[in-house]
Amino acid sequence: MAAGGGGQAFAVLVTKKEMVAALSPLQEHWLPLSNLDLLLPPVNVSVFFCYKKPIGTNMMSYGAMVGVLKKALAHTLVSYYALAGEVVANSAGEPEILCNNNGVEFVEAFADVELQHLNLYNPDESIEGKLAPQKKHGVLAVQATELKCGALVVGCTFDHRIADAYSANMFLVSWTEMAQSKPLSTLPSFRRSSLNPRRPLNIDSSLDDIYVPVSAIPPPRDSTIAPDDHLASRIYYVKASDLNRLQSLTGSNCYKRTKLESMSALLWKIVAKSSTKTNPHNVVSRMGIVVDGRTRLSQDNVNKAKTMSNYFGNVLSIPYGGIKVDDLIEKPLDWVTDEVHDFLENGVTKEHFLGLIDWVEAKRPGPVLAKIYVGDKDDGPAFVVSSGQRFPVSEIDFGWAKPYFGSYHFPWGGRAGYVMPMPSPAVNGDWVVYMHLTVGQLELVEAEASHMFRPLTYDYLNNVDIAN
Repeated sequence: MAAGGGGQAFAVLVTKKEMVAALSPLQEHWLPLSNLDLLLPPVNVSVFFCYKKPIGTNMMSYGAMVGVLKKALAHTLVSYYALAGEVVANSAGEPEILCNNNGVEFVEAFADVELQHLNLYNPDESIEGKLAPQKKHGVLAVQATELKCGALVVGCTFDHRIADAYSANMFLVSWTEMAQSKPLSTLPSFRRSSLNPRRPLNIDSSLDDIYVPVSAIPPPRDSTIAPDDHLASRIYYVKASDLNRLQSLTGSNCYKRTKLESMSALLWKIVAKSSTKTNPHNVVSRMGIVVDGRTRLSQDNVNKAKTMSNYFGNVLSIPYGGIKVDDLIEKPLDWVTDEVHDFLENGVTKEHFLGLIDWVEAKRPGPVLAKIYVGDKDDGPAFVVSSGQRFPVSEIDFGWAKPYFGSYHFPWGGRAGYVMPMPSPAVNGDWVVYMHLTVGQLELVEAEASHMFRPLTYDYLNNVDIAN
């Protein structure tokens, strides 16, 4: 695979670990997970932000910056108290949050590498196990790493059962507001009654095609994995002009498709083509798109809309479509994009989310999962696309500068791949796209769509930084 970011091997030395607790804790109590939280397996999701060495009036030492981060974190956890707790099984065996203010593990570290030599194109090499903290307990872990050049990388790892991307973004913005002594623009709501099931339950049988009890999951595939079949992570950038051009190819003025639908369709065709070496052409390839249900659940209800906009937790569903590999390869891009749009339509309704809450209630206390996460050993390739367009990369300023770069890092452990497009730090319409796909799929993406997905490089980020 072509090297996109240069990069060099480096060591990370942990210099200090401590627990940061809420400054004014609430009385210890239990906080149940919602039915939508219970759809998530115990996986962690990381996010990281790179900052150049502060200069001029913003000049601060590493120690001073860490002091700001810790102090602001202690204040922020007063409102985001669930993040300072622990996930413990209740008497039914279901996970709940024990809000005991045990705190957030805060790691201080030094990395023997300069920012310009950090290979962000390959986060498996530069981020995984190095700059994104390994959360071993609790709900959230934070790591502040000083680089050899004086730059700083702030990494956070969340328990996905407690926070979706929307919730993590909310916390990150609040943390930066607290660091700059600003009032919090959003106070989180942990009101689980907002996602209570209906009585009586009203369940659409079609949900059985999207979600599955863990007890019904087939055994894992043979442990022998081909060299190009293991999952790997890469980060690309996509120019705004290329996104606009792609969108123009996938719909008319009457039926204009979104950039996310268009990009997802393009990737689906490529992923399907990559499978023909090892799978028969008549197998079905599946692609899901993560949908946030907050606006759907609050349709036509002003009070509900405010509650849901502040709601902290998971309000997600992953509707997906399945198409034969032959059709994905042979049909034109606009046809595939229409198919993406059609399966999404069923997952963006209020009734879908209400029915999903009821469906989980009917299966409890047995754990459940999205089918596409575990896949089917007889199916073709599968992957999930999650829209990260709300990722507030340009807002995560703790008082010394806006990030030079920021991204999610989510090697989620499922059998399916995962793709997360986010806004570029340039805030110019470009996208940064995190991909966690098989090596063979990534190689084909770079071979067939190199004009679209360009490996993230220091030169690109440096030009963005100069322009800003």
